[in-house]
Amino acid sequence: MKSDRLLAVGGGLLVCAIWASSFVIVKMALAHIGPLALAGVRYFTAFLLLLPLMVRRGELASNPAPGHWWHLAAIGVCAYAIGNGTLYWGLQYLPATTGSFLLTLIPVGVLLLGILRLKEVPTGWQVVGLVVALGGGALFFSPGLGAGELRAVVVVGAGLLAFAVFGVLGREVARTGQVATLSLTAIPLGIGGGLALVVALVVEGLPSVSLAGWAIVLWLAAVNTAAAYLLYNHSLRTLTALEMNVILNLSPLGTAFLAAYLLDERVTAAQWVGIVVLILGVCVVQWGGWRASKMKKVESYG
Repeated sequence: MKSDRLLAVGGGLLVCAIWASSFVIVKMALAHIGPLALAGVRYFTAFLLLLPLMVRRGELASNPAPGHWWHLAAIGVCAYAIGNGTLYWGLQYLPATTGSFLLTLIPVGVLLLGILRLKEVPTGWQVVGLVVALGGGALFFSPGLGAGELRAVVVVGAGLLAFAVFGVLGREVARTGQVATLSLTAIPLGIGGGLALVVALVVEGLPSVSLAGWAIVLWLAAVNTAAAYLLYNHSLRTLTALEMNVILNLSPLGTAFLAAYLLDERVTAAQWVGIVVLILGVCVVQWGGWRASKMKKVESYG
């Protein structure tokens, strides 16, 4: 239904707004805790916050079907251990807006994997919109990178592949409706967050975090993780993996404003143009998806 699609897009935009702040908050948190420990504590804490709700709803007793466990494990490892672990490491050396903007490359991998794995072939307009969005990314990076940032971009780039797998597998599980949204959110958080936490203890040692640092981490766990991922997985029941990930490309706009105010990071004129071009591409992708769904309904009635 059209109303369901509008609600899903609205949910995706709300997730985008929440995650736009994540890059700024993570930069603040990295002053108190190492990148791997931050990823592990954030996501495993979010799992613990969702655990009582799973018990209340009886979802622990009704475990996901055996065939879905590997999906949930792969989602957790790709998104929370690998994807965010590399992103947090890179944010030690990159501006928050640059880290946010790097994620605009995720739809390239999602597009290819979505065709192969989900058989969700994008329309011509969606491909055009994606190309325009990527063009905005190219404009954003046209001023060049600062000293030491290239290595961080390469590391984060490797994590983008894991994020692409996460987006496609999340959509594959969500569209079947066989795994409840809460379980689809909480179980991967527990697996990925737990793995990141174990690796962090081995690599970084036991963290010593101040009270302010713990407050930041708990905010990230409760709002930017538990609440946001519930909205994200709920929207994936209606939106395709490509559509959802391109909506999230709006995040750099919010990140740029917040970073300028809270971190004193400045965005050049060329980068602002890149952000505007990116938004245009996002609008084209959404219009292409809406147009395709409308045409399918007309054909079904014909």
